[in-house]
Amino acid sequence: MNKATHRARLTGLIALFAATVGMAFGQPAQQNAQAAAKTGTYAWFAAQNYKGKQVVTVSGNKTTFSKADLSTSKGAWQKYGNLDRYNRVTGANALLNKRLMPSAKRQELTVTPTGWHNKKIGTGYLYNRSHLIGYQLTGQNNNWKNLMTGTASLNAPSMEHYENQVAAFLKAHKYSYVRYRVEPVFRGKELLARGVHMMAQSVGSNAIRFNVYIFNVQKGVTLNYANGTSVVSKAAMAKPAKKVVKKTVKKAPAKKTVKKKAPAKKVTKKKVVKKAAVGNNRAVYIVPNGKVYHLSRGCRTLRRSRTVYKITLKQAKARHLRQCKVG
Repeated sequence: MNKATHRARLTGLIALFAATVGMAFGQPAQQNAQAAAKTGTYAWFAAQNYKGKQVVTVSGNKTTFSKADLSTSKGAWQKYGNLDRYNRVTGANALLNKRLMPSAKRQELTVTPTGWHNKKIGTGYLYNRSHLIGYQLTGQNNNWKNLMTGTASLNAPSMEHYENQVAAFLKAHKYSYVRYRVEPVFRGKELLARGVHMMAQSVGSNAIRFNVYIFNVQKGVTLNYANGTSVVSKAAMAKPAKKVVKKTVKKAPAKKTVKKKAPAKKVTKKKVVKKAAVGNNRAVYIVPNGKVYHLSRGCRTLRRSRTVYKITLKQAKARHLRQCKVG
């Protein structure tokens, strides 16, 4: 156990002593423990009670890391506190950098942390084996010192929300560092943690900065923190209603009313009755000393002529006669 943890636990003992004295004078022990403990200390967290908000900010979300805590002189590192006398996890610290992030796929967890009395509820399982420092940040998996019994809602989305922020930052800034600390908080000899204190600060900037306390609770479930057993309400056992995904039926695009053009009338070509070609051998009519030839004997210009000759067209052309314009 490091010095900081030792001091925190010592503060907790003092707070509990104050609570005991308070009981002697008829005051609630927990109220006195809260009054005696300084905000942000282990004893202060242990005395907090869930009031409907699972994640609460601490000290205005400002971190309390010292200059030495933020030093990068030794590069990236990770440390995990030893299990305490009750085999409970005590905390994890790290100076995170992209090079600590794993590339291998996470293996199945087999560690059984204290307070592990799991059961099925409506949304899945009540408990998760919760990493103090998420696998995606350091690659630590079946590490007894890094796993605690956490409710499904503590693990995800609550803790995971902050882990994802850090992971995204480190992936985008491979040379940057983030100081990270996670401490589970137990009350007395209880085997199930009351909550988790998470704190992180990016070195040299405030791109990542949070100081939060997350209660280890699950909606609709009464937890026995002494040993991790639980009583689940009917509401929590009910499976969540399946979201009815309304299928968006795409309406067929409105058909444009295309005015049908009346079928083009077939133009019946009038048969052009071509006049029979005038052959050179056809008969034409002339008068003596006439200058023209007539195609018809009935041409009105021939009515006054007493003498009319019938010759061929060829013969008429040979005489250089013109065609009569009348007929």
